[in-house]
Amino acid sequence: MKHGFIDQYSDLDSFIHRLDPRTKLIAALAFILAVVSTPPGSWQAFACYLVLLASLLLLSRLPILYVLRRSLVIIPFVVLIALFIPFFKEGEVAGSYNIWLWEVSVTHSGLLILWNVVIKAWLSVLFMILLTATTPLTNLLKGMEQLGLHRVLLMILSFMYRYIFVLVDEAMRMQRARDSRNFGGKRFQQIKTIGNMVGTLFIRSYERGERVYVAMLARGFEGQARTLHRLNFGRGDVLFGIAFLILLASINLVTWLGET
Repeated sequence: MKHGFIDQYSDLDSFIHRLDPRTKLIAALAFILAVVSTPPGSWQAFACYLVLLASLLLLSRLPILYVLRRSLVIIPFVVLIALFIPFFKEGEVAGSYNIWLWEVSVTHSGLLILWNVVIKAWLSVLFMILLTATTPLTNLLKGMEQLGLHRVLLMILSFMYRYIFVLVDEAMRMQRARDSRNFGGKRFQQIKTIGNMVGTLFIRSYERGERVYVAMLARGFEGQARTLHRLNFGRGDVLFGIAFLILLASINLVTWLGET
């Protein structure tokens, strides 16, 4: 079975795709740090970040609906965490509501914090989608390794990328086998069947991991993944990195001058 939910658009040909993974990693880190350090009330700065990000998305030729659909997945989790802040943050009351026996109040400062959390998380996720969608994961991991990230963590991510598709295939085969046996019955029986499937999948995954580890040791594995593709840091990476960092610094400088 073919699964393309990770590297679906990483083989496109665009300026962003051709950039070195290390350039994109440093740009992503700089962008997220700039967004996180921006004051909550700096609407113009967030608008500039969005325009900059939209320009990069256009250069990458990624489908806009694909990017937006993937970015909206994180919003419910962020809202779930930050939703109650406006009700418990002290400050000027923006509105009061009666919920059954309780009267709750929403404050302006709480709403500002809610907006701050949501917009920063969304912009950061958008840039991470741009990074992962324009870079094959093997090259991304190679770039992380050359930037000095921990080798054990990178090895775990590499194995996850290699075998997540195998686990998906295994789960789909188990699901088809379950459906072919007329899966139904009472709710408790269904839950029991699903629990047995999860347990079986875990045991099979554990046993496969042991077999793969023994096979790698037999082939002389020494803890370092080797690839045939070599990263190339060229003039385009230098020009892009300098221009991108200058734009971020300009946005932050204008924001800081506006605050003062």
